[in-house]
Amino acid sequence: MSVSSPGPDPSPGPRSHHLDPRLLRAFLAVADELHFTRAAARLYVAQQALSRDVRRLERELGAELFVRTTRQVTLTGDGERLVPYARRALDAQDELLAAFAQARPLLVDLNFPDQATARAVLLRARELAPDQELMARYESGLTGAAGELLAGRLDASFGRFAGLDPALRAGLDHQPVRFEPMAVVLPEDHPLASLERVPLAALEGETVYAGAGNPRTPEWTDLARRLFEGRGIDIAPPAPLAVGDEEFQRIMAKTRNPILAVVDFPAMPATVLRPLVDPVPLSPVSLVWRRGLAHPAFDALRRATIELSVEHDWLRRPADGWIPATDEPHMNIHK
Repeated sequence: MSVSSPGPDPSPGPRSHHLDPRLLRAFLAVADELHFTRAAARLYVAQQALSRDVRRLERELGAELFVRTTRQVTLTGDGERLVPYARRALDAQDELLAAFAQARPLLVDLNFPDQATARAVLLRARELAPDQELMARYESGLTGAAGELLAGRLDASFGRFAGLDPALRAGLDHQPVRFEPMAVVLPEDHPLASLERVPLAALEGETVYAGAGNPRTPEWTDLARRLFEGRGIDIAPPAPLAVGDEEFQRIMAKTRNPILAVVDFPAMPATVLRPLVDPVPLSPVSLVWRRGLAHPAFDALRRATIELSVEHDWLRRPADGWIPATDEPHMNIHK
């Protein structure tokens, strides 16, 4: 029995003069495997995303490429006809990109030098692709990096994808990496500093710094706003935008506001870092890149995120873990 699926556009011939190479790669993976699940694993993408790309290619070409049944996937006549054209097109693109990619490194934004998750991914990617150059950059915030990604001045970054403006997300792709447990940085003489873990309820009445006013990090301030809502916790008003660790520490020492952070936040003088609990708030971190990016080192970067996520169980959500409802579909998670 055939499985019902949206068919190709009935109008004859291609609908545009441009085909996204990603769609051809999706097609060839399914054509080789004749199995959507195996093809998705081969491309490191969700099966739903792969199916969507294949349907889009069928619409663009105005042709049905696969016969899908409950038992098997087979190529149609048009699908068989497309295979050699797709291979030649992608081989030519890979050859062109490889020639130019050798002249430049893959530019990877780590947000700031001590960002543990992003740094671990970069180091693993360098191990996986020792012949490629992966260079670190520091844009301090995913929103700040997004414009650079779209302009081609950066290749990849890390952060909360759901917190980006939809207009920015439209030109980007992402892959979930980690649920980072969140924490609070406190002056060492703060009344809560004696606790090993700080319940969220204990911050009621506090004014907590969460990057308000920083144009590079509105996704972080939005995360804080959603976390603090209904808990009696205020977000500190904008402070002078500090550039560099020394200036940031000086400004925070003057305001003495607790700082919303993650558990791997670097140590600061005269402060303590305490995990937040009851519930455990999580910062959803993704690897983010511009759509259509092709670079010989990029596959290593994506593979590194997958390996580390599995090794360290980074995408396991604690029973009392919290993330905004808006982030759930982007992180593709299941409790």
